[in-house]
Amino acid sequence: MLLIIYNPHAGGGRAKQLLPPIQDYLQRSAIAADIKLTTHSGHAIELAEQADLSKYSAVIASGGDGTLFEVLNGVMKNTSSFKPPIGLIPNGTGNAFMKELKLKQGDWKKAIDIIVDNRTREVDVGRMQFASNNGAETESHYFINMVGLGFVSTVAQAAIPLKWLGNGAYTVATLQKLMGLKAQKFSLELDGQQIEKEGVFVEVANSKFTGTKFLMAPRAQLDDGLLDIVFLKKISRLKLLRLFTSIYDGSHVEYPEIEYYQAKNVKVTEQFTNRLIPDGEVLGQTPANFECIPRAIRFLWKS
Repeated sequence: MLLIIYNPHAGGGRAKQLLPPIQDYLQRSAIAADIKLTTHSGHAIELAEQADLSKYSAVIASGGDGTLFEVLNGVMKNTSSFKPPIGLIPNGTGNAFMKELKLKQGDWKKAIDIIVDNRTREVDVGRMQFASNNGAETESHYFINMVGLGFVSTVAQAAIPLKWLGNGAYTVATLQKLMGLKAQKFSLELDGQQIEKEGVFVEVANSKFTGTKFLMAPRAQLDDGLLDIVFLKKISRLKLLRLFTSIYDGSHVEYPEIEYYQAKNVKVTEQFTNRLIPDGEVLGQTPANFECIPRAIRFLWKS
């Protein structure tokens, strides 16, 4: 029996229309599934965290990257000693992790075929920690893709009301915010090594892709026990536009303004405190600590 946590609002509401054919394909594939629909932000965390995981052979996130982010956090925070594999049926606007599974937009049937095949891969998970709003406690959350900081955060927040544009939302938001581009001082601590430089953004990555099409961290491996850090130094607006287009194929890492690191533990402090963008969500703020938890989960994987 699968536990499928399904976001009917994903993909601008298109996911709701996909539910009947997905249910039909599951039935034809002889897959028994307990489908739970989410109704609000954070609901997928609640459903996964409170579930009796011993009843299920796998927990499936069906939605965009935000749904997978919530399901991952719910499973990681679940007190059950048994942690079933996590799987994905992508049907959201942004599905960066589906690229790791060699899936394309609309490949929900192929995603179900991967689930039916029941092959798993142990993959790393990132954990981020930051001070809560009252500053008295530390909040801890998990991510499977990457966390954006700096200009990336500014753009991601501007893209939220533009989600109706689909994958073009991030491009439009980048152009909107480009005129206000300003470098700031970053302090990076990578496995104890201190780096202080002026820059534009930082990405702390567990996987290669962000926003479905951007190959942000081309050297990232999901089971190497390391986080990849992509740091963009001070750059002109015109050159940033050129660099932006190169992120589609990962060639941005060849620019002299890009510095690329790997580390198990990372701390990021920025001159102008901003929100964190884990797996496309807006959550917490800098300063923040990040660590890689090696092979923390099993993920249903393409053979």
